[in-house]
Amino acid sequence: MRPVTRIAAPKTYMKYQDAIGDLENCFGCYCSYCERRFPACLAVEHVSPKSLDLARETDWTNFLLGCVNCNLSKGAKPTNDQDFLWPDKDNTLMAIEYSAGGLVEASSNLDPEVKTKAVRLIELVGLDRHPGQPLAKQPTDRDKRYVEREEKWKLAQLKRDALTRNNNNDFREALVDLAKESGFFGIWMAAFHDDSDMRRRLVDAYAGTARDCFEADWSLKSRAGGHI
Repeated sequence: MRPVTRIAAPKTYMKYQDAIGDLENCFGCYCSYCERRFPACLAVEHVSPKSLDLARETDWTNFLLGCVNCNLSKGAKPTNDQDFLWPDKDNTLMAIEYSAGGLVEASSNLDPEVKTKAVRLIELVGLDRHPGQPLAKQPTDRDKRYVEREEKWKLAQLKRDALTRNNNNDFREALVDLAKESGFFGIWMAAFHDDSDMRRRLVDAYAGTARDCFEADWSLKSRAGGHI
């Protein structure tokens, strides 16, 4: 899950819906949770549900971007900063792994306490919903997130292989353009886990990606002030 940097509030909002354009400018047109790209149809997502936290209904620091599936999964479940990881506060790319088949899980090498927080985030927005899971975690007919993840995983692996045969600047730029349009930042970063140049290009291409989550060689590091 892509870690993002939240800028200072561009303005004061009378209605939370008015923040959508500023959020897209800040984070890009990607769901903050499943990482899919939506040029339209994203919604202002309240980290702390507005129905439970009316004081933060129009609070910029309580906003992320959410797709229909992630929003429906999250619903009005109570949240906080202590029991969950969040992409605007933690290095969620370090905490969550993607793998073949459209699977998502907490990273295996996490400290147990941090792993629990990562699992809670995954379950909160239903990123673990997959046909291979138990009945309680089966996706609905309208939830195709796992399908898209599997497709993008295969695409990223194919393009990584193609880069070994066409390793030049033009092809690298074309790959980044493709990754930017297709979404799923975490999957592309996983595909190029050992290619620092591609990782830098991907970070540059995705608006709002948190640079403080990366070392100078574009490997991952814990985020200052976060749980990871």
